Amino acid sequence: MHTLRKTTLMISSLLICYPLFSQEFQAGHPVSAINESGERVFKSDNVKVYGSFYFAESCTFDSDRNLILAMNSGQFRDNGPDDAYVSLLHPDGSVHTPKWIGATRDGLELNDPLGSAISDGKLYTVDIDHLRIFDLKTGQPLNSIQVPGSSGMNGVAVTKNGTVYASNTRNPEVVFKISPDGSSSVFSKHESLSLPNGVAIDNDENIVVVNMGDNKVITFNRDGDVVKTDYADESGGDGIVIMKDGTKYVTSVRHGSVSKIDENGNVSVIARGIPNAASMCYDSIQNQLVIPMNSNYALGFIQL
Repeated sequence: MHTLRKTTLMISSLLICYPLFSQEFQAGHPVSAINESGERVFKSDNVKVYGSFYFAESCTFDSDRNLILAMNSGQFRDNGPDDAYVSLLHPDGSVHTPKWIGATRDGLELNDPLGSAISDGKLYTVDIDHLRIFDLKTGQPLNSIQVPGSSGMNGVAVTKNGTVYASNTRNPEVVFKISPDGSSSVFSKHESLSLPNGVAIDNDENIVVVNMGDNKVITFNRDGDVVKTDYADESGGDGIVIMKDGTKYVTSVRHGSVSKIDENGNVSVIARGIPNAASMCYDSIQNQLVIPMNSNYALGFIQL
């Protein structure tokens, strides 16, 4: 989570879906250089490259390709150009593709992506007041949906049927629901929400929301009723990962810890001292948590 800049919005009561751009989208190349003959040469296997981040806020894991996708806001937050991008990383943190989405701006609008999620061959990310959807294999933009009433969406999660739940951390402090047909509504404005941040779907298809304003981890059923409240060890919650056995891992972006919460609500701390521990993801093949560290331009790795 970071301080979201002021944005002027024209609010409409109708859903606004933007068409795809007329320019041709081009995905970026894996780490490579142009040789003296003008040919692209990919890095040799004895080279590892690390880095490629510019304010990485969230990540997600593509198990089909065994790659980590890191969302980078670029310089846009510093009143710079619209240059947000998505990096592809190997599980050891070395770079596969520095700028996979965002190698060029042709056919792309991506300003300040925060939370991200993968579902049914698609990459989802929230970008201020828009939900952006990309093809997971090619990076091709598929849809861009404006969510009326949003002022800074942050966390995002997707159910099996393609319904999206996104937190709005700035006023109004609510959780939005975006249906597969693109229509949106306020899913919850419950009084327990305090700077809602990370969002996840649990094993029963409930919606779990992490507060940044306190240490609550709130579980809503699909009707919007609060059915459970857990508590992380520290406030300032940001990322959340839910395991198959129901265990929750929650980062504190303000205090740098990772809490482990079991199904009975018992909490312990598995890691501390991670500056700006943001919206993490779970690498299900290597069994590790991957934690973007915002303005530290880095990712942290915790083996489970």
